[in-house]
Amino acid sequence: MKRNLVLLLLMLVVVLPAQAFEPFVVRDIRVEGLRRISPGTVFNYLPVNVGDRFDELESEHAIRALYKSGYFRDIRLARDGDVLIVKVQERPAIASIKIQGNDDIETEPLLKSLKEIGLAEGNVFNRALLERVEQELERQYYARGKYGVRIETTVTPLERNRVGILIDVSEGVVARIKQINIVGNTVFDDETLLDQFEQSTTNWLSFYSKDDQYSKQKLAADLEALRSYYQDRGYIKFNVDSTQVSITPDKKDIYITINVTEGKQYRVKEVRLSGDMVVPPEELFPAFRINAGDVFSRKRVTDTVTRISDRLGNEGYAFANVNTVPDVNEETREVVLTFFVDPGKRVYVRRINFAGNTKTRDEVLRQEMRQMEGGWFSAAKVERSRTRLQRLGYFEEVNVETPAVPGSTDQVDVNYSVSEQPSGSISLGLGFSQSSGLMLNGSISQQNFLGTGRHLSATINNSSVTKQYSFSYTNPYYTVDGVSRGFGGYYRETDADNANIANYATDTYGASMSYGFPISEHNFFNFSLEAQNLKLKPAWDASRQITDFVDDHGTRFKSLAATASLAYDTRNRRIFPSTGGLRRVSLEAKIPGSELEYYKANLRIEQYVPLTQQFIFHAKTDVGYGDGYGDFSKLPFFENFYAGGVRSVRGFEDNTLGPQDSNGDPLGGSLKTTGVAEIIFPPPFMTESNSLRLSTFFDIGNVYDGADSFDAGDLRMSVGVGAIWLSPVGPLAVSFAKPLNDKDEDQVQMFQFSLGAGF
Repeated sequence: MKRNLVLLLLMLVVVLPAQAFEPFVVRDIRVEGLRRISPGTVFNYLPVNVGDRFDELESEHAIRALYKSGYFRDIRLARDGDVLIVKVQERPAIASIKIQGNDDIETEPLLKSLKEIGLAEGNVFNRALLERVEQELERQYYARGKYGVRIETTVTPLERNRVGILIDVSEGVVARIKQINIVGNTVFDDETLLDQFEQSTTNWLSFYSKDDQYSKQKLAADLEALRSYYQDRGYIKFNVDSTQVSITPDKKDIYITINVTEGKQYRVKEVRLSGDMVVPPEELFPAFRINAGDVFSRKRVTDTVTRISDRLGNEGYAFANVNTVPDVNEETREVVLTFFVDPGKRVYVRRINFAGNTKTRDEVLRQEMRQMEGGWFSAAKVERSRTRLQRLGYFEEVNVETPAVPGSTDQVDVNYSVSEQPSGSISLGLGFSQSSGLMLNGSISQQNFLGTGRHLSATINNSSVTKQYSFSYTNPYYTVDGVSRGFGGYYRETDADNANIANYATDTYGASMSYGFPISEHNFFNFSLEAQNLKLKPAWDASRQITDFVDDHGTRFKSLAATASLAYDTRNRRIFPSTGGLRRVSLEAKIPGSELEYYKANLRIEQYVPLTQQFIFHAKTDVGYGDGYGDFSKLPFFENFYAGGVRSVRGFEDNTLGPQDSNGDPLGGSLKTTGVAEIIFPPPFMTESNSLRLSTFFDIGNVYDGADSFDAGDLRMSVGVGAIWLSPVGPLAVSFAKPLNDKDEDQVQMFQFSLGAGF
């Protein structure tokens, strides 16, 4: 009876406002109860105008429209003659929002996200929005593994129809994965399978990796990794039957149980290629990564499809489809794989467009293009062109899109968008290294002079070892074929004694001209001529080797040198590369008839191999050899090779390895061999950093008086950790190395650093 009475009263509340009106023509509208909201806002939402006929139906529409605006918590309609009276009670405004207890989620980003959904200071308070906020906060904390989170919201009424909102968060502790059970596996043990998972039980690295925090999304990825592991090993029928996730009552521990059915292992009986063979099959078969007799592997099937598609894409078939049709024989547990090729139409490039290059001229970018307008589309050439643009050093970011031409089925445009970065600088700076001491330097450098791609620089360096003044200019596209030309001049004073070398100094000035010739996409040949004037200044207490050289040859030398180098460079970037390598051999020789006659050859081999998304293996070998000819029986001592230091064999003082003179000072040698093997990785919590790299390394090397004196037993070795930071004032290199086989005569220096010098 009581329930029926309540329903009747509710019906009367809804019906009476409509029954109270006899139809009439509205001659005026008056709004009562407004405090902050303007009458114009009400009229904008009110579906009634002066002159309209107002009846029961219009009354319902009007109330519904005003409630929908969200500004009012109570609305009533009344009539005074032909005047429609709208009586409203406004919702309160939000005077303040305060969040406390949120250690995991920062307040500022949280307030910004609240503002985006309409919950912000000055806005109208809506209880439903606050409930949504509570639910979203809970979801975010659940994603962080905090299932015991409690969120309490307090709404405090204030004067002038305002409210203050307090969101009090009690985060609780992170729920850890206590156990992961896999049920049904017999072929592979639990340890092997769990190694494929991103999530795991708590271990000593969990504080950093947070791999013991449960996430529904991570579990889905782990199940897919498990499925891939089996299917890559021939278990086509593998299936995850069910997954149970349970949490303890105290919300601290999580248990995961995964039930699987492994099935049987299948092998490939035959591999077929069918469809429209626009590329000869013999050119596609090398792309196969799975063949008859192999254990079935989903990954190798996918790799084969990708490689076939890429090969077709390089022939202009940009929209080719390659479908794999497996024929499974469950009795013999064999699979016949058919790769069906549908190349589609051959696609041509209509236009190549550039955007974002406000300074750099289009012609500079087009010089780097390997994909040509009007030619067949080639995915490899489009990507190679993007890489070449990145290697210029003018752009912070380079993106490419290949949209289809409207109204055409066989044409695309190639659109490159670039984000320019400063390519020039005027700088004054300080540097310091343990070998060179304090360095004052200043430079004016423009790698993209007036947007033409030409390089222009003037440099002044002043340190206890070297004082240098230099100028250089290079045009990387001196000809349309990509031949470069450069020239420059310099003056240099060197005090070898301050660099841990024998007691002498040199004053040198000269000028040079160089040419570079691209042989192929990755091969380059460079040739230069340099005229030089050198003055040797031995100290009063110079060693016997130095005084003997001066007695035989004097102290002033004019010479002309020719240098040639051949390089094979596949690195993806010049600074901090992550893949590719460099092979370079160079030969410098003084022209016969010069007052100095010698030659120096150098071989450098370098390779970067990505191990994971974050870790890179880097190996480098550097071998140099020199000798004299004519009146010079050996390489002049001031042209010797040196080793040791932060740029060479770390853990030993700069330039101290190898032969010594009669005074016991390092003299260098005519043969140098050094090498490094290191694992490069980003700093913790800064995995996206492009200016800082850490490494663990193994260095090896030494310097010898000649090829006949080489002894592998004399190679010095060290291990350690290092870092290179591209700081605003120049590269900063730091290393801590432990020599492994140092001798009594070696000068050991475990901690080394250098700031403001190139690497």
